[in-house]
Amino acid sequence: MNWKCLTLTVAFAGMAAAVPAKADQLDSIISAKTLRCATFADVPPFASPDPKTREMAGFDVDLCGAIAKELGVKAEIKPVSVEARVPEVKLGRVDITVANLAYTLSRAEQIQFSDPYYLAKEMLIVPADDAGKKKADYAGQRIASTKGSTSEMSIKLNKSDPLTFQDTASAYLAVQQGKARGMVANTMTTTKFVNESKSKGKAMRMIEEPMLYQPIGIGMAKDQPALTAKINEILRKLDTSGEINKIWDKWLGPDTEYKMTRTDKVVSLSELKFDPIP
Repeated sequence: MNWKCLTLTVAFAGMAAAVPAKADQLDSIISAKTLRCATFADVPPFASPDPKTREMAGFDVDLCGAIAKELGVKAEIKPVSVEARVPEVKLGRVDITVANLAYTLSRAEQIQFSDPYYLAKEMLIVPADDAGKKKADYAGQRIASTKGSTSEMSIKLNKSDPLTFQDTASAYLAVQQGKARGMVANTMTTTKFVNESKSKGKAMRMIEEPMLYQPIGIGMAKDQPALTAKINEILRKLDTSGEINKIWDKWLGPDTEYKMTRTDKVVSLSELKFDPIP
């Protein structure tokens, strides 16, 4: 018998037994009395610094605060870039990502998604005098978007040429300056830019055909069933109580510049009919 091999085998077995199971993140959040939440750094109306207080404010900030309140902890907002939304939660630097995060197959391989709380659209805006009528008219054309976003993915899926930036304001400026034929972003952002263009800069209009449909959810670490179940439970509670609609109306509703009404309900992905983004 090879006693050396046997000794090593026993030693490794002992080491494996000594390795603790993956920490329960929900328990850690409750113990720390803090929910670390990643949001956009500067993408209104989701999350951006308030001009007066310099504190982060927006739909996603308030939603994170509502979730933290239900957990009985305080919300700690961590502003991140668009492309850092998934890595931050994957690496454990935040507990959840609430940043208009669309479900994609590649993201779902890296992190866990909550049940979606609304179905978003990626929309294309172009100068008002542009001749295009539908998204196919922009195949092969240079279109601006934020880097690492589903907006960029939708441009590629349309066989257009993405010109990417760190924020939506820069992408919009590229169109205004003629560096791109159009810009893709979520409905809220594109609606805002079109409205602003009526009194400032080059007039813009929105192409009616969506570039993409996408379920929006909250990102969490994988293999944390207790946290996933709790976040889904809280989202349903906030939906039923009307709290999500209240936050929506504050930032995106009929009395805002976006004039949008939320008709979606918190449902599981399996209940939605959509083509998942790669």
